[in-house]
Order: sequence, then structure tokens, then C-alpha cells
Amino acid sequence: MGVMPMIAPTIASRYCITKFEKTPSDIIAEKQKELREKKEKEGLKPKKKTTRSNSKCQYKTVEEEQEERYQVIEEHLKVYQNIFPQLMEDFKDIDDPRDSKKINHKLTSVLVYGIFLYLLKIPSRRQANNVLTRPQFRENLKTIFPELKEEDLDDLPHGDTVNRILSLIDVEQIQSMKLKLIFDLIRKKKFKRHKITGRYIINIDGTQKFSSDHPFSPEALKRNVNVKDGKKTQYYVYILEANMVFENGLSIPLLTEFCEFSKGDLDNDKQDCELNAVKRLMKRIKRFFPRLPIMLNLDGLYPNGPMIHLCREYNWDFMMVLKDDKLPQVWNEYNGLCQFESDNTLENIWGDRKQKFTWVNDINYYYGKNQKYTELVHVVVCEETWEDVNQEGDIVEHSKKFAWISARPLNKNNVVGRCNKIARHRWDIEENILIEKHHGYQSEHAFSKDWNSMKGFHYLMRLARLMDVLCHYSIKLYERIQSLGVKGLVNFFKETLLATVLDRSRISSFLRERHYIQFIW
Repeated sequence: MGVMPMIAPTIASRYCITKFEKTPSDIIAEKQKELREKKEKEGLKPKKKTTRSNSKCQYKTVEEEQEERYQVIEEHLKVYQNIFPQLMEDFKDIDDPRDSKKINHKLTSVLVYGIFLYLLKIPSRRQANNVLTRPQFRENLKTIFPELKEEDLDDLPHGDTVNRILSLIDVEQIQSMKLKLIFDLIRKKKFKRHKITGRYIINIDGTQKFSSDHPFSPEALKRNVNVKDGKKTQYYVYILEANMVFENGLSIPLLTEFCEFSKGDLDNDKQDCELNAVKRLMKRIKRFFPRLPIMLNLDGLYPNGPMIHLCREYNWDFMMVLKDDKLPQVWNEYNGLCQFESDNTLENIWGDRKQKFTWVNDINYYYGKNQKYTELVHVVVCEETWEDVNQEGDIVEHSKKFAWISARPLNKNNVVGRCNKIARHRWDIEENILIEKHHGYQSEHAFSKDWNSMKGFHYLMRLARLMDVLCHYSIKLYERIQSLGVKGLVNFFKETLLATVLDRSRISSFLRERHYIQFIW
């Protein structure tokens, strides 16, 4: 009997030797499962993460896909039907300084063109010249907007024409028209079920729009920045955004205020700043919504005496972030009084986090020259703890502290709602700013170096953002977002509007019916 030949170990045999050894990812997965079970026993409920479906295309036939495209267009038109007819009538009220005998493009069609530049997520005027002047898109615009005369759409404007016209008109009227649309939706009680504590929550936050090394406009702010060989002057655009937010996650673009060099204290060589701009913004909100019950949700820049006084003068509620290095007098009062309060703490579970709230009411805050002014404020601190699994596979505990100034006294019945449902939702405005910058709205792209035109493009972008938000939170389209994702739905709508031949009789019949916007709960 011969000797069996020695067989070199194969990859499979080597795998068999090591296949039962746990990899780092296996250990982390086991620890995560262990932590989930532990949290469930303690009554903690981690937030569920949703992802887009990874399935293949659901359409089996061309007819199915075509029908889906029509339904997506029609769901968008339900929202547009509540906005565009009135908007296009309002556009006619904007003074057009051009010579009426030499006008090739009506102002209404120019502004509609500008809105669709953002609705279809087109990144530049150059690309818009190619995309928005396609014959099929022009025909589809005629179909979905019978209010526009066909001759106005026979030759859509060039991007440079839009830029030139925006530089000539009063672009602030575009913002006023958007506010008028929002007021009309409020009047029709579209948001009544989604209010928080009976008030309309308005988040305000500042952000840089873009910067340049060249002095492109006298209204631009300027600063010195460090470079390799010293310092250089940089010119930039800074804006304040105000959004109205609701309990269901809906975030409505409300107003934009530009910081402009000429609005600063020129006598003392001081340029405009965020604290000055926010007062102008609040004044405009009060003028447009004089009797609306409003609560402001503000970050750590704003807690100061004049700001608190202005909110009370307007009869607005507020929650303001209170940083550790802000208002030391108020912090001293809080630290001294909280230990003597017998009924000022509450423990709460929020998702998979444990919270402990501690508050002190009726703190006198003195400010101004010789401390001559006084405001009564209420302070709450939330200490939050949670556990997760780190990269080494260990369960670690984290903690974080939050603090706010409240306009209203705090108690065990309202502290959780004011902190978790209102103050903690300040991230809504930050998320909206990031969406406008990185999800196709090109907020950081100026579209024009002319100051008035740049503002006009930004206001048209915010108007388009309003329409998108209303569409994406309508019941039927929200269901499609669960499978396609927001970007997937936007691309599907864009493809349909640019390349699909829409049946004019079907769309006309749909537009003759009256439709209502229904938002998700």
C-alpha cells in the first residue's frame, strides 16, 4: 500500500482552521445586541434608522412606469395648484423698469424659470441654459401652467437675462410674496395640528453664504484671514435664516436677512453683524404676523438683555441656549438657588437616553449701564446620559449637559415639552441650512456677483425650498420617499418633467379638479 502524497493546504483548508475565530466586527455586533437587550429591559427605546430600499425596480412594464410618473407629477401639482396661480398674479405687481417696447421675456416667465432652476436642482446658470431651454420641458411647462400664455414660454430666457432682470427689480417683494403664501396656509389651518404648545415655533440661525478674495460688492462684509505670508482681506456674505418648524418635522423657510456693510455703525467704523441683523429680522416677522402666537428658538449667541426685552415687547415666548460662559450673573444665581429648591428636578427617558432636568424660576437678570434694566428669566439644565459600543467593542457611557433660558416659568408638567420638543429641535434649522447647501439648492453658489441679483436668486431658492418641503411632507409623496429617498424622488420628478411627453388633456382634467394638501402627522 503506497504512501499518501502530502497535499499543500488550500485557502479553503486554512479558512476552516480560522473560521470560528471572532472578528472585531462580530464582537461589536454581539455587544450592540447585548446593549439593545439591556436598554429594552430598562424601558429605553433607541430611534429607528431608516434606509432606502435596496430592491430592484418595481415596475414590470412601460405602462406601469408611465403611470407612476403621471402620479408623481400630479401629486406635485396638488401643491403647486395652491401656490403658483396666486404667485404668478403677485409677480405681475412687481415694478418692471425695462422698456415695455423692448421686452422679449415677461417678468412672470423669468421668475418661474428662476424657481424651476432650484426645483430641478440645477447647479449653475450655465447648465440651466442647456437644461431649461429644452423643447420638451417648455411644452410640459405649458401643460402644467395654463395660467402662463403660450407665447411667453415659446422662448425661455437665458440665464444672463434672469440675472440682469433680478439686478433691476425690488427682489424683497419675492420674500413678501412667500410670506403671503405662508400666511394663507396658516389662515387655512394647514398647520394647526402640528403646532407645539399652541404656538408657531421659529428657529433662527446664521450661516456664511460664500466668500471671495476680491471686493465683488460694497455691501459684502470683510475680515482678515491668516495666510502663509501674513494676512489678507477676505470678502464674504453672511445671512440669517428663519424657519417655522412643526412637531411632525416640517420646516418651512420663512425669511432671510442679509448682513450688509452699509447697515453697520459706519460712524464708528463697524460693519453689520448677526446681532443687528436678527433685530431687523424679528421686526419684519412681527410686521407680517402681528398677532401670530410665536415662540423663538435661539442659539447661544442671543441671550442678552436687549434681546430678551425685545421678545417680551413683541409678546413672544422663547427658549435660548445658555452657554457656560454666558451671563455669569444668571449662572451664579442658578447655582446658588437650585440646591434650596425642593421640587425642581425631574427624571425622564427620551429615546435611549436618560435625562435629569433641574430648573430655577424667577431669576432677576440686571443689564445695561449701571445695571439699570431688569428682566425676569427662568433657567433649566438637562443632564443626559446614554451608552453605546465603541470601536474596541466595549460598552461606554456618555454624558452631556444642555442649558436654556425660558421665557415662561418651568414645572414638572412643561419642562420636558419645552426642552425636548422645542429647544432640542433647534437642529431643524441647522439641518435645513445643510440641505440648502449640499442637496442641490446650491445655497453657497452666488449665481451672481451683483448684490441685488444674488439676493434675488437666494429668495427664489427659498421659495423653491418651500414648495419642495410642502410636496415631500404631503401624504402620497412621503410614502414614495420611503422607497425612493428624497434625492431619488427629486431625480424621478426631474426626469419626468424634462423628458416625458405629458398628456395635456389628462393634466388639464386633473387641474380642473380642486385638490387639498394633506400633510403627514
